[in-house]
Amino acid sequence: MKKHKVIFQPSGRRGEVEEGKTLLEAAQALGVDIEGLCGNKKVCGKCKVRIEEGYFEKDNIDSGMAHLSPLGEDEIKHIKPEDGPGIRLSCSAEVRGDVKVFVPERSRAGKQVVRKAAKELSIALDPAVKKYNIDLEAPTLHDMTTGDYERVLKFLEDDYGLKGLTFDFMVLKYLQDVLRVGEWKATVTVWMDKEIIKVEPGFIDATYGLAVDIGTTTCVGYLTDLTTGKVVNTESMMNPQVPYGEDVMSRITYAMTNDEGLETMHKAIIQGLNEVIEKVVSEIIKDCPTPGFAIDDLTIVFNTAMHHIFLGMNPIYIGRSPFIPAVQNSLDIKARDIGLKINPSAYIHVLPIEAGFVGADNVGVLIAEEQYNQDEMVLVIDIGTNGELLLGNRDRVCSTSCATGPAFEGAQIKFGMRAAPGAIEIVLIDPETKDPKYKVIGKSDWHSDLKKIDAKGICGSAIIDVVAEMFKAGIIDKSGRFAKDLDTPRVRKDSDSRPEYVLAWANETSINTDITITQGDVRALQLAKGALYAGAKLMMKKLGVTKLDRVILAGAFGSHINREASITLGMFPDCPIDMVYAVGNAAGDGARMALLNRDKRIEANEKARWVEFIEIATDPTFEKEFMQAMHIPHMKDKFPHLKELLAKSGSKIEIKG
Repeated sequence: MKKHKVIFQPSGRRGEVEEGKTLLEAAQALGVDIEGLCGNKKVCGKCKVRIEEGYFEKDNIDSGMAHLSPLGEDEIKHIKPEDGPGIRLSCSAEVRGDVKVFVPERSRAGKQVVRKAAKELSIALDPAVKKYNIDLEAPTLHDMTTGDYERVLKFLEDDYGLKGLTFDFMVLKYLQDVLRVGEWKATVTVWMDKEIIKVEPGFIDATYGLAVDIGTTTCVGYLTDLTTGKVVNTESMMNPQVPYGEDVMSRITYAMTNDEGLETMHKAIIQGLNEVIEKVVSEIIKDCPTPGFAIDDLTIVFNTAMHHIFLGMNPIYIGRSPFIPAVQNSLDIKARDIGLKINPSAYIHVLPIEAGFVGADNVGVLIAEEQYNQDEMVLVIDIGTNGELLLGNRDRVCSTSCATGPAFEGAQIKFGMRAAPGAIEIVLIDPETKDPKYKVIGKSDWHSDLKKIDAKGICGSAIIDVVAEMFKAGIIDKSGRFAKDLDTPRVRKDSDSRPEYVLAWANETSINTDITITQGDVRALQLAKGALYAGAKLMMKKLGVTKLDRVILAGAFGSHINREASITLGMFPDCPIDMVYAVGNAAGDGARMALLNRDKRIEANEKARWVEFIEIATDPTFEKEFMQAMHIPHMKDKFPHLKELLAKSGSKIEIKG
């Protein structure tokens, strides 16, 4: 296959790329981060790059647009005059010759700020893995008929009452060496009172486990001391599958349309998780060539698509009706069989899934929040690229999944981006002047108090803020349309004569252009929030519920949503504002609970089968509920608590009470 030289600036990354590869594929191969939020579908327009024309002597390269595939219709509709000359979509432009590429600031995928800190858990300690000290007598000629294997098992039965144990074969192979190195003193690690998965010389107290939450966008691992229950270190990263699709369906499509798509994504997540393992342990255990081997147990949660890809199971069948998963129950898999670099004899406990699009992460939320032990009617919303909802109490709990799309992550938004430095994250708008105040990730003060702001875009939590603020300030109406004849330079027409709101002027940004909220941005958010509301409403109808006692916002994204903004938009039915609160990464909490208490694993299996899954997309009233929920906060439903809240703030917006 013919290859061509490709150079990316300003990173300076370069290499030989096969003819026919897209610039985005070349960037991925060379380690250049370019935003590609739609999963190579040519619909988000975030991956714009500039092609340098001419001969560059220093690099010995003759570059130009002629060295790429012709400009296609998919690109033309995204490239605007204000973008300047030489612009291509990196997901469309195929390499046909040597080329030098400049990645603009706006198109660079900055390191996401992953906010999934661990909270204190109140749970009885009964981990699946425990350590036992053994102190054997050195064998003599009189012991010739009893092997080391049998002597260890007898000691564990006599001193600890552990009967019927078996040895992992890899551990058994090195048993004799370990016992003699430790001078017959050793520490034995036992899984579920059934199997010996490690034998170490001498007496060792520390026992480590890792709870993992693999989200569509981010991954996080909580290294936990199983003897105390405390999280001793946390490590997170962007999900390395993001380049193959920003959302679940994009990745399922990638697996369907590429012969090696599943294997590529499987290897990516295993490699990424191994990096998390190495980093999270190496800070605790110094100067160890294989620090991950200190981890003797691992629990993991994810949505159903991530579950299948992680296990190397074809995800295409959960993307097709009737959306049947390969397996629903929990699994215990040897680490060595999946390629994770922890104790190779240890087990990975995969929590169960509920249904085709309600995964183990939702089960983690379920066992963490325990609605099934409460009298109040509680709605739990785990907001992300795929919204998952739980509604109920001790009598009955139902679940559903909503295709909210990636708008909450910044995709489908003109200046949307992930929660990385430079992203606007908090917004307030003066209802009289229509001028905004905002804060940027990486800066502690409001933008009006800073000399250098360097805003780059707007992240998901701020998108909710700004649209809610635009509604309260009268910039948009209940339908989401821009109000006409507003006396402010902040509202203007874009290049396509559609209205937009200027959130940040060009001189306040690092991309040298105004950051705006367009009519299309408002519509994208309305679609996402409408799906959540319709899902909650149909669940309430299923349970015969007319009001909510509490609303819990789960997930890292949910933790950073302004609750007043979320209820103003109508992301969920009306509820007392003080009964709306965030609980952080509840899915990760559930994984940690299963790590610390093995009864939680049994509970997870039982409750995953007990919860009633509701397929809202097939409900004949879904379309009607969805269309009504598109309005802000809703076309017909009353919001008495929101009405009271807005009245106290002096807002003139009319809300049905």
